[in-house]
Amino acid sequence: QVQLVESGGGLVQAGGSLRLSCAASGRTFSAYPVGWFRQAPGKEREFVSSISWSSSTTTNYADSVKGRFTISRDIAKNTVYLQMNSLKPEDTAVYYCALRVASTSYNYWGQGTQVTVSS
Repeated sequence: QVQLVESGGGLVQAGGSLRLSCAASGRTFSAYPVGWFRQAPGKEREFVSSISWSSSTTTNYADSVKGRFTISRDIAKNTVYLQMNSLKPEDTAVYYCALRVASTSYNYWGQGTQVTVSS
């Protein structure tokens, strides 16, 4: 059974930073792609960033966060991070991490962590 637990959300002023963590149990992150998604009130969930690795690490970012967010992993802790800098009010959302195991879509999800950016 795979369990993902996000943490690190909170309230921050515009221009500030937060680091989200996604800790996994039941599966090792090193074997599967991990993604971060977010859902703002009244909006559909959207892709934020992803990380995967085979012979090398591959990262992807939504255009809206490029240059401000950085995804990374700590193998020893089986944890993936999302460093968020220069936060904007439009970054306010519930952030979810997800794991893609033997599937073309993300099939394991965490419970989400709230990020609120005040102007």
